[in-house]
Amino acid sequence: MSLILQIETATTSCSVALAADGKVLAFKQVNERNKHAEVITLFTEELVTNAGFTYNDLDAIAVSCGPGSYTGLRIGISTAKGLCFALDKPLIAIETLEAMAYGIINDPNIVISKGTLLCPMIDARRMEVYCAVFNTDGEKLRATAADIIDENSFSELLKDHQVLFFGDGADKCQVALGSNPNALFINSFENSATYLTQRAAEKFKNSDFEDVAYFEPYYLKNFIAGKKAL
Repeated sequence: MSLILQIETATTSCSVALAADGKVLAFKQVNERNKHAEVITLFTEELVTNAGFTYNDLDAIAVSCGPGSYTGLRIGISTAKGLCFALDKPLIAIETLEAMAYGIINDPNIVISKGTLLCPMIDARRMEVYCAVFNTDGEKLRATAADIIDENSFSELLKDHQVLFFGDGADKCQVALGSNPNALFINSFENSATYLTQRAAEKFKNSDFEDVAYFEPYYLKNFIAGKKAL
């Protein structure tokens, strides 16, 4: 049995899941800004012990690696790397947008028409989002990018396809593209560590691991600190 602890902190959601052989055993999460550092260690401890395991029983640590919140990514990845170093376990990294797409694909409550494209979005401030485009098999069709959203965004894709937009960056996209009949939106989407499950199991099976010592978050853009108001 492969027992994997999965960590997601790239967005406002701080989420930890425990999965065995590609199935979620338990998870905990809170969708609130500035709570990640406070709760992530508590979440990991509760999940492992309440499920009747010890940390040494884990086979790997999987983490959502970005793009996303600079601070959130640092917290999640430093936690994952710390566990890997302490336990001598492998590290699995999964791009956040890819995990979001798999979350939609594997959600039994969401019916997606054949040919619909998936566009997970993460808010990157102002009218900018981090986004990528996937088909319903999870294949990436458009590379991850930081895009400024306006009424012409995704125009080529929307000519011939329905595109499902979701994530905390989709609201600003809906303002610009909501009148297009091929633009579909999920407004209740919350990111979750459970969405890492399928890809984490696949990567574990293929021994697709990261170098724990040198692995860094996928920021996509350089961090720019804001100035405090006087």
